[in-house]
Amino acid sequence: MLVELSIRDIVLIDRLEIGFRRGLTVMTGETGAGKSILLDSLTLALGGRGDAGLVRHGASQGQVAAVFDVPAGHPARAILTENAVDADGEIILRRVQSADGRTRAFINDQAVGVALMRTVGAALVEIHGQHDERALVDPAAHRSLIDAFGGLEAACAAVSSAWTARRTAETALVRHREKVEAARREVDYLRAAVEELEALGAEVGEEEALAAARTDMMRSEKIAGDLRDAFDALDGSGSPIPEIASVMKRLDRKRAEAPGLVDGPTESLGRALDALEEARGGLEAALVAVAFDPRALERTEERLFALRAAARKHQVPVDALPALAERMAGELAEIDAGEERLAAMEAAVVEARAAYDSVADDLSRRRMVAARALESAVAAELPALKLERAAFLVEIASDPAAAGPEGIDQVEFWVRTNPGTRPGPMMKVASGGELSRFLLALKVALADRGSAPTLVFDEIDTGVGGAVAEAIGLRLSRLAGGVQVIAVTHAPQVAARADGHLLIAKEAHGQEDRVSTRVIPIDDAVRREEIARMLAGSTITDEARAAADRLLAGSH
Repeated sequence: MLVELSIRDIVLIDRLEIGFRRGLTVMTGETGAGKSILLDSLTLALGGRGDAGLVRHGASQGQVAAVFDVPAGHPARAILTENAVDADGEIILRRVQSADGRTRAFINDQAVGVALMRTVGAALVEIHGQHDERALVDPAAHRSLIDAFGGLEAACAAVSSAWTARRTAETALVRHREKVEAARREVDYLRAAVEELEALGAEVGEEEALAAARTDMMRSEKIAGDLRDAFDALDGSGSPIPEIASVMKRLDRKRAEAPGLVDGPTESLGRALDALEEARGGLEAALVAVAFDPRALERTEERLFALRAAARKHQVPVDALPALAERMAGELAEIDAGEERLAAMEAAVVEARAAYDSVADDLSRRRMVAARALESAVAAELPALKLERAAFLVEIASDPAAAGPEGIDQVEFWVRTNPGTRPGPMMKVASGGELSRFLLALKVALADRGSAPTLVFDEIDTGVGGAVAEAIGLRLSRLAGGVQVIAVTHAPQVAARADGHLLIAKEAHGQEDRVSTRVIPIDDAVRREEIARMLAGSTITDEARAAADRLLAGSH
């Protein structure tokens, strides 16, 4: 509930501290006393549009603070918590209006945006009047009001949950389908690449091993050529061994003819022949040791070139080819699995849509039942409000194509003011006085369901007679049994039913030729005089006082 309203330097108000109580509080006073200024100030604190014209003449800025006491679980506290604003204790909305047109907003002394203040304010207070375009006349709120009236919160939560599941499934399907379609464009390339790499069968470290083997074989080929040349020199047609052996034989035969003359050369030639024979044997053994197969070198080079060609094609190092082959095979398997998963996800979407359609259709049917019940409840209130020929209608348009987290229904409150006339949206069809009474009947029917904890009614009794004013007062009093009600009124029948009465008046400031608005909580004696004034006008008669007594006595 609204506990206190503090106003500084706003229009005719220099300084005001107004306390409010539970139940029905009325604000009365002569025309021009400042009742509208009080409501404009409250609207400013609730996040309404600022205006430099609100600042009191001569002041640099004005300020309004509204203090609220609401239960721990109230939605306003959840809104504050979600926006990292302290939500403990009282909720204080404070708005500073500068004379240059700028405004600043604070909640619990923390600077906030006006949009957040407006959201919190809407959760705390509803203002209803002949020209008000908030609260019940806003079609955007009508669906939630029907849900609150019908007790459909659980069904609404089920629809919201089903919608979330449906959208999640649909989003996942779209993303997976895009992924599968992109993969399909690469599947032929992947299959060919995987077949090629699997056939190649590259191994980590194979390039290094092949290169080393190729180097060794090329080195062995060169050494073998030199060894073969050397062996051919000793074993081929130009070998000196046969000639040396022949010379040794001839010299050996001459030893007897020339003793001691050829012994030395013969022995030297023998040693030379032995050395040559040993060299030839060594060369032969070396040739066997470096036996070289040109086909092995060719096979090694072909393998090495194949590996390097594949690496260049796929733009990776040769050692990365095995991992690439494994990754591509995995992608190919994923594509094949993705096709199967796509079918499963399509089935999941169908199932999620069917689940949503089921709970949304159920909610729509229940909303229709609640709408008819609300129409009946409002209709029961209209005769006493002199709207017995009027009708209140709840128009529900259900369109599965417009599905959303709130269901498939668009809800709007319509009225028909006279039989035979065309019904239409409440805000467009009803006149100012009719609209106020329709709103009151609707609020009484809704009671405290879907309502802010504080309801403000601005002169909803304008232009009505005594019986209707009495009916309005009775209904405001009934409403005040569940929520705090503040009413600006000119009807003594309404004022007589109040639990608290605030008198709005102007006060002159001596020779300064200035006036200011003041608010006075009045007791029973003064209240009797004020109600008598409302009955009689400027001259209060004994008859008016007697009538005031009867109203006060009849209100309790």
